[in-house]
Amino acid sequence: MHFLDKYNFPNDLTVLTDKELYLLSDEISELIKTVVKKHGGHYSSPLGVVDLAIALHYVYQSPIDKLIWDVGHQSYAHKILTGRADVFDTLRQKNGISGFLKRSESAHDIIGAGHASTSISSGLGIAHARDKQKKDFSVVSIIGDGAMTGGLAYEGMNNLGYHRTQMTVVLNDNSKSISNSVGALSHYLSKIITNPTYNKIRNDIWEISGKLPIFSTYVRKFLKKSEEGLKGFLTPGSLFEELGMRYIGPIDGHDISEMIDVFKSVKDMKTPVLVHVCTKKGKRSASAEDDSIKYYSMSGEVKDKSDGVSYSAIFGDSLSKIAESDDSFACVTAAMEIGTGMASFVKDYPEKCIDVGIAEEHAITYASGLATEGIVPVVPIYSTFMQRAYDQVMHDILLQDLPIVICMDRAGLVGPDGPTHHGVFDITLFNSLPNIILSAPKDGNELRDLLFTAISSKKAFAIRYPKGVCSKYNKESNMNLLEIGKWERLNSGDKICVLAVGSMVDTALKANEKLRETKNTSISIINCRYIKPMDTKLIDELSSEYDCLITLEEGAAIGGFGSMVLDYVNSKNLDTKVHIHGIEDRFIQHGTRGELLVDTGLDVDSVYNIITNLID
Repeated sequence: MHFLDKYNFPNDLTVLTDKELYLLSDEISELIKTVVKKHGGHYSSPLGVVDLAIALHYVYQSPIDKLIWDVGHQSYAHKILTGRADVFDTLRQKNGISGFLKRSESAHDIIGAGHASTSISSGLGIAHARDKQKKDFSVVSIIGDGAMTGGLAYEGMNNLGYHRTQMTVVLNDNSKSISNSVGALSHYLSKIITNPTYNKIRNDIWEISGKLPIFSTYVRKFLKKSEEGLKGFLTPGSLFEELGMRYIGPIDGHDISEMIDVFKSVKDMKTPVLVHVCTKKGKRSASAEDDSIKYYSMSGEVKDKSDGVSYSAIFGDSLSKIAESDDSFACVTAAMEIGTGMASFVKDYPEKCIDVGIAEEHAITYASGLATEGIVPVVPIYSTFMQRAYDQVMHDILLQDLPIVICMDRAGLVGPDGPTHHGVFDITLFNSLPNIILSAPKDGNELRDLLFTAISSKKAFAIRYPKGVCSKYNKESNMNLLEIGKWERLNSGDKICVLAVGSMVDTALKANEKLRETKNTSISIINCRYIKPMDTKLIDELSSEYDCLITLEEGAAIGGFGSMVLDYVNSKNLDTKVHIHGIEDRFIQHGTRGELLVDTGLDVDSVYNIITNLID
């Protein structure tokens, strides 16, 4: 490295020439490419925003001025420019820096972010606090065009326009989903409308027109309509202007000099401003520029070593197989066709898939509409994002007694993405809701069977399954309906019985193998594939057979599956002890899934030790 070793950024950005700023951009891009290829992480999105990050940090004095980045896909260059270049090689590694924004990591990370569409609302709160406390600093929220599909972004903009609070929203349009108008004309318009003289004349004319004794209202209407008509014809900013924001752009998100000039101009504007910046995903990587979707993220050179087929892929395969003979369902996805394994299904059955964008709340309520007309909606959503639609599940689905199949991918510990993405709260959330079935497969075959059962049931049915692969899956196997609420006895053992949920079934089986080898004893293992309703009849039987029941779940222990078992045992005064083992009451940081299972005591050796301590 040259610039990153030599200078103290972001403060030293202003001493660099225009040419040096572009050389710095090249250097940051190369560092991102090197580290992400090695350790995994987002790829095309961070590369697309390097020039923008440089321009923002050049103009605004972070952390005094508040730069609020939406999600974390855009944050890598920001991290490098704010004192983390020397530790960037630890990205997404245990005890290293996070792949997302994190307040505890740096004073420059103003608001932690791993879920989309939050930056405008949080920025407005900061700006209001600034004004109430009579402080003087700038607030800039940077949001991508994908995150702009989320309703929260528009709630924030609506409130921002109402209050007319001084702050800037930077729309990073990296897929040209709003406009293609990058060129000489838009460049010229941006120069004009950001010019201080233009804005002073504009405001002066507005004030003078209001003082005309008779025709002030008509004059103002004419001036406003004239300006709106011209800008609406030439630029895509009418929506934002109607929301009460000054629209500027679109501008070239890779022209650092132009962005610096624009940000300097808008910094002192007293009204809400939206700057529309068009960037290219994967900038400075030919392969990522050509296919930004394929290079959206990378898994890295070092992975958890396991063989098998991913649960996401099995979900997609199963959908296709069910669709061969069942036309009763349709899939609703919140911009996660690829992430949830649906690429092949969408290709084969495009008419059965609806993408609603990054809008989980809308996805569920939209699904309720499908359900009222006899279509069974299948909604694959990452467990962590499902949290955003909790109210919609309760109000729009369950209270209406409508069928839906909610497929919660990435349930449990997801590894390097860290606490914003761990799917460890879904059991606790859904346990308290009436009128829903909650399940978890022990392997790929059971996932297929549960999906088949769920669609056939015409009920509200949720399936949670982990990130990664499963060792047992036969693509050609027949699908079976699984009796709702019925558990599966896998073996019989001595004094202790383990009630295992989903991924923990395999862990319990491996711990039992170790027990046989080292202690010449074994445990009983129950596959609790239905978390709700529980197999209470079997619990009654087990309580008379065993002195101790151990519950295992890859989810929060508080309010989880184990808590439900304990509540039932206590309510019936059953003569057996219940030991609950899940994730303790804390946020789990990032690392490989294997490392995190050890940290939470849910790996094979830890479960083995738990059992042996009880036996001894």
